[in-house]
Amino acid sequence: MAAGRRRGAGGRSGVTSSASLQGATVVLASASPARLAVLRAAGIDPVVRVSAVDEDAALEALAGEPEPVRVARLAAAKADAVIAALQEESRERGTSERGLRPSDTAENPFLHGDLVVIGCDSMLLLDGRLQGKPADADEARRRWAAMAGRDGLLLTGHAVRRVVDGQVVAAAEDTGSTVVRMGRPSRAELDAYLATGEPMAVAGALTIDGFGGWFVEGVDGDPSNVIGLSLPLTRRLLAGIGVRVTDLWRRPTG
Repeated sequence: MAAGRRRGAGGRSGVTSSASLQGATVVLASASPARLAVLRAAGIDPVVRVSAVDEDAALEALAGEPEPVRVARLAAAKADAVIAALQEESRERGTSERGLRPSDTAENPFLHGDLVVIGCDSMLLLDGRLQGKPADADEARRRWAAMAGRDGLLLTGHAVRRVVDGQVVAAAEDTGSTVVRMGRPSRAELDAYLATGEPMAVAGALTIDGFGGWFVEGVDGDPSNVIGLSLPLTRRLLAGIGVRVTDLWRRPTG
C-alpha cells in the first residue's frame, strides 16, 4: 500500500530514456546501515552521503499536511540537501570532469555524467502521531508500553532524483506503508532489547531485521519498507523518472 505525492520534472531531450543509465552513480542520502544493506543485497552499491536536514524542524513546517505527505517531503528534503551539497563541492573545485583524477570523482560522485539520488525517511504512525527515533531508553520504554500487542503503521517516505551533468532533470517521491503487528515482550526481554541500543536507532523503537524482529508478530505489506527502503516502491519511482533499476545493478566482475 502506498500513499503520498509523486512529482516529475522534465529536462533536456532524452533524459527520460533509461537506455544510457548503465554505469550511473547511485547516491543514498541516508546514514542508515539497514537501508544500505537492503540496496547492496538487491544488487546496488551506492555512495553514501548524509544530509544535514533538521528533521524536527522540517516536520514542524509540514504540520498541516497528511502524515504520508510529511514523510515523503522529509525524504525529498534529504535527497535535495545532498544534491545541493554536491553541487557546492563541485563549484568550489571549479574544474571540469576531464581534469579530475579518478579519486576526485569518487569523492564527489556529482561530477559524473549520470547520477541517481535516493532519499528515505521512516516514521511509525500510532494513535495519530508520527514517531521517529526515541531520544533515549526511557522514551523507547514508554513507546513499547503504549504499542505492545497493537498494530502500528510504518511509513517510509521515498524520494528519487535523476541528475544529468549537474542538473536535476527528473524527480519523484511517494510514501510506502506497512502494518506492523507488535508482540508483547516481557519486562526482562524489553530490558535486554533496550540494552542493545537498537530501539534508539530506529523509527518507532523497533525494526524487523535485528533484535527487534523477535518482538514483531507479523507485517501486512512490504517488509523492506519496514527496514527503511521499499524495493518495489523504489523501482516504480525510478521507472517514473526514466531509470530502469536493472541498469543500476552491479556488474559481474572477471
